[in-house]
Formats: sequence, C-alpha cells, structure tokens
Amino acid sequence: MPDYQHIILEKDSAEHIARLTINRPERRNALNDAATDAMGQAIDDVAADDDIRVLIITGAGQAFCAGGDLNALQGGSDPGLWVSENTDDIRRSFQAAQRVMLGIQRMEKPVIAMINGTAVGAGFDIACACDIRIASPKARFMVAYVRIGLFPGFGGTWLLPRVLGSMGKAAELLFTGDFMEADEGYRLGFLNRVVDEDELESTTMEMARKIVAGPPIAIRLSKLMLYKGLEFDLETALKMAAAAETITLTSYDHGEGTQAIRESRKPFYEGR
Repeated sequence: MPDYQHIILEKDSAEHIARLTINRPERRNALNDAATDAMGQAIDDVAADDDIRVLIITGAGQAFCAGGDLNALQGGSDPGLWVSENTDDIRRSFQAAQRVMLGIQRMEKPVIAMINGTAVGAGFDIACACDIRIASPKARFMVAYVRIGLFPGFGGTWLLPRVLGSMGKAAELLFTGDFMEADEGYRLGFLNRVVDEDELESTTMEMARKIVAGPPIAIRLSKLMLYKGLEFDLETALKMAAAAETITLTSYDHGEGTQAIRESRKPFYEGR
C-alpha cells in the first residue's frame, strides 16, 4: 500500500471496510496541497478495490478537519499552489479538491463521515460530500470561508442546501460564518447520529457493518441514483429505476435474499 503523506489509509478486507484518517492533528487536520492530493489518491484506491464495500473518513486527534491550512494561504509560512501570481495555476490547483469531492460521490461504495470534532471550511464540505454522517457532541460545523474573504472552493454552495434541506439555513451559514452545533445538525437531518464520544467508533462501525452485510449491487445502484436523481425529472428517474431494478432482479444476490427469507436465515451476499 502506498505511503500517503498526511493521511492514514487502513483496509480490512475481511470486514470489507476501509478507513481514511486525515493525520495532521498538530494542525487540527487542516489541508495543505500534499494532504489534499493524498486524500484524492486514497479515495481512488478504495474505489478500485473490490474487497472494500464501505469507506469511513475521519480525523486524527480532536478535530475532523479544520479546512485549508492558513499557513498555505496568503501571508502563511508554508505557501502552496494556492498562493501564486498566476491565476491559472491557482484555478488548476483546485483539481485536487475536485478529485476528493467527486471521488467521494462517484464512488460506488457508501462513505461514512465519523466526525470526532470541528469540521470547518473544506472539512465541512468533505463531511457534506459523504453519504452518512455520525458525530459526537463535540462536532461543530462552520463554512468559515467568508471569515477570511474567500469563496467556498470545495463545493459548499452546491452541497449545503442539498444536505441541510434548507436554502435559508445554507445561506445563513455561508454568509455569516457562524458555527452550527451538533444538536442543530441532527435536528436538521444533516447528521444521522449524534452519540457520546466513547461510542462514536462503535456506532460508526455498526453502521458500516450493517451496510457491508447488504447486497453490494443494489446498494451501489441506490447510491448512483440517489445523486443522479437530483438531476432527473420523475419520468427519467422512473425509467432509470426500471433499468436498475432489472439488473438486481437478475442478480445472484436477489435470489440469495429471497431464499434466505424463505429459510428464515441471514442472507450472504456476494455482489453478483
């Protein structure tokens, strides 16, 4: 497995679960160029691994991700591609961010954000891009870009109204840079679970294992249609649903699922 810089990628082929940990705890897991590039590589790695059915994304230490590293921005001590006199260089530098965000949503496997602390700026956007979000009460969320005169470069203006289900709340967070606490995130449906800190990992793993035990073909088609459906009218969505259902109706897993019900046992899905 490659030695990724600033992240840890762990794969458990027996459990079919991978974990990507942003590993810059001394910087509250803030992203510089190297960390963002490593995340994109790791996400592509997991997407291509047929032994993995679920990816968990989390942060080391006390934060999920503090967004872009201020040291890599104007006036910082470690300027990266985001600090350049060439605007084309800056624009192209966001290809790494796009690789991360699109990689999460295009991946056929469900992605769970295990949010152990603050998620700010790009960190908030990454949490939004994940399919399921489980957090401790210490989790806090802030758009942050507006506080330093920036536009959300990791896709927040597209993601926030969709995952929060409220254009008004998305606008408030984007325009003010105020924090959203975990309890409000749960109330709005942004967070699937809020659990005590000492239960965060076990609850996340329980969710991951439940997904792993499900039929992979049906789940990956459901994820595809979940996001593509945002672009479809109902008639198109129904035609796509018919095509997807045809695939599952002719799969081994469908036969296994129905047989397991008849035999009053748990199904064993093979993804075929």
